[in-house]
Amino acid sequence: MSLPAAFWDSSALIPLCISQPQTIAAQSLYAKYRIVVWWATEVEIVSGLTRLQRMGGITHKQFLLSKPFVQNLVCEWNAVHESAGIASSACSLLETHPLRAADALQLAAALEACEHKPRGYVFVTGDHRLADAARHIGFSVEFV
Repeated sequence: MSLPAAFWDSSALIPLCISQPQTIAAQSLYAKYRIVVWWATEVEIVSGLTRLQRMGGITHKQFLLSKPFVQNLVCEWNAVHESAGIASSACSLLETHPLRAADALQLAAALEACEHKPRGYVFVTGDHRLADAARHIGFSVEFV
C-alpha cells in the first residue's frame, strides 16, 4: 500500500537532510506521507544548507554528508512544474497573505498538486507564516 501524498515545504525537508531539533518530527512525517514539492525545492534545500554552513550551524563536512540524502529525496519525490497558472495563483496569494515570493509559489504549486481542492490535502512545513496561509485556504497542516 502506498503512502498518501502531502506537499512538503523546504523548511520541512531540510531537517531530513541534516540533524536539527525538528528532525524527529520530520522523520515521523516522512514515514507517513509521500513527498510532493514545487520544481525549485532542490535549490531551496541547498540554499538552506549552505546558509547553515555559512552561519556556523553545520560544518562543511556535515554539508557534504547531507548532499547524497538531498539527491535521494530528489529521486523519490514528485515535483509540480512551473506554469503560468502557478505564477498567476502565486500573485493572487501575495495579495491576500503576508508571504514571500517563493512561499507564494510553493503554496500555488501545492494548490496545483491537489487540483485546487485543498480540503483534506496535507501541507507539511516548518514555517509559521506559510502554515497560517495554507490553513486559511483549506489545507490540513502538519508542522515540523
